Formats: sequence, structure tokens, C-alpha cells
Amino acid sequence: MVMDYTEFLDKAVELAHAAGKVQLSFFRTDKLDAATKLNNFDVVTAADKASEKIILEGIRESYPTHSILSEESGVSGQNDAEWLWVVDPLDGTTNFNQGLPVFSVSIALQHNGNTVVGVVYLPYLDELFTATAGGGARMNGELIHVGHKTDVSAMVVATGMPYDRDRHPDNNLDNISRVCLKVRGIRRMGSAAVDLSYTAAGFFDAYWELNLNLWDVAAGILIVQEAGGIVRPMRSDRNESIYAGSEESLKSFVPLLK
Repeated sequence: MVMDYTEFLDKAVELAHAAGKVQLSFFRTDKLDAATKLNNFDVVTAADKASEKIILEGIRESYPTHSILSEESGVSGQNDAEWLWVVDPLDGTTNFNQGLPVFSVSIALQHNGNTVVGVVYLPYLDELFTATAGGGARMNGELIHVGHKTDVSAMVVATGMPYDRDRHPDNNLDNISRVCLKVRGIRRMGSAAVDLSYTAAGFFDAYWELNLNLWDVAAGILIVQEAGGIVRPMRSDRNESIYAGSEESLKSFVPLLK
């Protein structure tokens, strides 16, 4: 029996649109008030914080017994709550801070550890990706499906790099160097949520990335899975490093990775 998650999906979409509207009010203005977090590569802006405030307040008002995990604020709510919202209020902050239009709001809802709702919204492009467990994946209301290329030389794939790439030995440079010689193209969009959503829609033929956080990928993973794709860990001991795509495409592509 497929559960009806429409109420939660509608709330996530509502909050994503509200956060996106706030982001556009900051975008390409002098109001960003940008600062760094872990290092000079890791940026946070006033838009991140304002977006997060809208989303978290909306969740708490509608679902006071639910817990929340958010990039900027960490975990809040009951430790044993069966419902957990996973929020990245602005994924792609470096792009946003530079005035580049590829950034997104990512909101997922987990029930007892399983993601049941996923929403990724690109405010500047007005692209909305949604999924519910067992309900399929959509872009702006239309069903989407992963691509099925098997010829690696015809693939366009996506990836990213960790913020601590200057000192982390597993920083993905070796994979990028190897893959770029075999595929039609590599794209580094700067938002894992966008990469996964675009893979779900078949815009990318495959995606991989290392050293991610749950808020980066929770919504996007469900969107890929509901679009007929698969998502697997790249490292047997770490779930935050993943690859994604259709089963057919990954059979050809994954052997290129280490």
C-alpha cells in the first residue's frame, strides 16, 4: 500500500517557494553579507540564514512534534521523533555569492529513517523537482525518468568536490582526471541537489560525488530513485560518497571510478 504524503509534499513545496522568493531578493545585490565557515572555500550568506528561518519556522508551526536537521542550524526537536525534516536552505552558496544562477532549496522528509518526500527548487530558473515514496518524480508537474545511455563516450556526467579538497587526500581529482578522458563531458554545477535532480530528469547520464552530507542529498536521492534510477555508496564504509543514474548507464560508467 502506497502512503499518501500529499500534505507533506505540499508544505515542502510551499516552503521551498517562500525560501526561493527570499533568495531572489538577495541575488546579485549588495545585501549578501557573505562570510566563511570551515575555510575560505566554504561560504555562507544572509540569504542562507533568511531562507533557513522561513523553512524552519514553517515546519515548526505546522508540525511541532517533528525533528529537523538543517545545514546551518544542525538538529532541533525531539531526539526520538519518527519524522525528520532534512533541509539545505540554499545549496550552491558559492554560485549564489558569485551571481551565478545555479542554486537550489532542498527539503526532504524522513519517516523512521526512510525518505518519503523530496523537493528541490531552483528559484532563478523556476524549476521544481518533487518526489514521494512510491509516487514517482516530477519536474514542474511532469513525470521524469533517468536516461539510459550505455556508451560512456556519449555520456555527460556531473560531479563536485569537497570544501576541504586542499587537504583531503580523497578529494575526487583522480576520478575527474580519469573520467574526463572517457566521457563526452563533465559538468560541475556546484549543487549536489541540482546534480541529482538533473540526473533524475536525464539531463545528466550519471553523477558521483564524495564527502557529502545528508542535507545535500536526501531530497535528490529520492527524486532519482522515483525517476527509475539507483543511488549507491562509492565507499563501503561511508554512505556520504555516492554515484547515481540508471542501472544500464552505471554498469558502463562506474568502472571508471575509484
